[in-house]
Amino acid sequence: MEFQSKKILVMGLGTLGGGVATTKWLVKRGAKVTVTDLRAKRELAPSIKALGTDAKKVRFVLGAHREADFRTHDIVVVNPAVPRGSKFLAIARAAGKQIVNDARIFFDLAPNSIVAVTGTRGKTTTANWIAHFLRAGDKAVFAAGNTPNRPLLADLDRLAHRPDTPAVLELSSWQLELLGEAWRAPDVAVITNLYPDHLNRYRGMEDYAHAKAVIFQNQNPAQAIILNAQNKWTAFFLKMNPRGRHYFFSLKTLPRDTQGLFLRHSEIIFTESGEVKTLAGKKFVRDFVSVWGTHNLENLLAAMLATHLSGLAWQTILARISSIPSIPFRQEIIMRRRAFLVVNDSASTSPDAVIAALTRFRGSGARLITGGTDKKLEFQNLARIMKKSIPAAQTFFLNGSATKKLLRELSQVGFFGKQRPQVFENLPDILRTIKSGLKTHNRQLTTILFSPGAASFEKFKNEFDRGRRFAEAARKYL
Repeated sequence: MEFQSKKILVMGLGTLGGGVATTKWLVKRGAKVTVTDLRAKRELAPSIKALGTDAKKVRFVLGAHREADFRTHDIVVVNPAVPRGSKFLAIARAAGKQIVNDARIFFDLAPNSIVAVTGTRGKTTTANWIAHFLRAGDKAVFAAGNTPNRPLLADLDRLAHRPDTPAVLELSSWQLELLGEAWRAPDVAVITNLYPDHLNRYRGMEDYAHAKAVIFQNQNPAQAIILNAQNKWTAFFLKMNPRGRHYFFSLKTLPRDTQGLFLRHSEIIFTESGEVKTLAGKKFVRDFVSVWGTHNLENLLAAMLATHLSGLAWQTILARISSIPSIPFRQEIIMRRRAFLVVNDSASTSPDAVIAALTRFRGSGARLITGGTDKKLEFQNLARIMKKSIPAAQTFFLNGSATKKLLRELSQVGFFGKQRPQVFENLPDILRTIKSGLKTHNRQLTTILFSPGAASFEKFKNEFDRGRRFAEAARKYL
């Protein structure tokens, strides 16, 4: 893929750093770059500043997109947030223009081995733990993707000179949408699971699943695909006949002829080519779940399996489990006091994520803070789980379009009784209310669980901004 002297249109500079990294990379390659974004210059000022001197080499079209730009540029580089159905992309396609994104560029140009992780839940944790395992012996690893502040193209040129450095990429469905046209696929691909999400972008679950399936679309038989044996959408992926070697992870026993990593009698078992190996016993599993929760045991199995298939010995992987990192905004414990625990789960953007958090923390006197912006998701199941898991008096709602849907479902199942819903417009008011209701002499642990289960855009820039602001408010008011 050639960019030098080409007219390149970057569609979406954005505010998370990905558009900045892409623009700087293109300028460095000698491209003639135009950046177009629907946001005004004032909103994008931090991103423009981050371009530094490269901003002088860029032509900006801000506050609107111009149809002519999509006909006259050679290549359109799309920010992942741009919907596939954009009329401007349709104009570019009709004009015969090439449309790519940062993931497509990375896969076409990086000479490194690639482990790619996607899924509705757990992909950030799984990707970070894979990178942690691969760093054994202080080995260099490039970890990037959908994780904030580490764009895919930020270090691409450096990686080109370090082909032995493995790349671990967390990829959203949005990034995967254009990856099917790349000349290569991940050496190891992981789909952690699939649950309803982003249905404001996709026509339904099958459309969403097809976007995820692109991760293994171009694999060859020497590469590997790892799937969650317990997720109902795994059967859908298998019907697409992935060409990579099939491996599975599961919290239940796998059939004898299945290759993968699973639990049998609460022990971790690995099977491959008819061989069976016990990797860890009941005490290890029990201790891990007590600290990290059952859902993270799934993430651990997926990460261990992907790392082993990348060439690392089981003994090395097992030795590094005790030092796995906690991931920001994902059931992250940000404060411990004698009387309470504060958990920041701001990356919880779907009802299933709230259910996972409640499952882990509901036995610890939880106060749940939830709610946000709707993504056309359903909240019936979450409402039923909340009724079983937490009293209405211990539930606090951050107002938003998804919150209104959740409140309707909770009313349908009789969650509130005589209790009025506690709905607030900001986090500080919620935290002050929770603190005033806590008894200073209480010796039992109280967990303050911030798990929105929805998008963030009505009140915050994104879920990372939301998580940072919750952490700031928690430090201030608790």
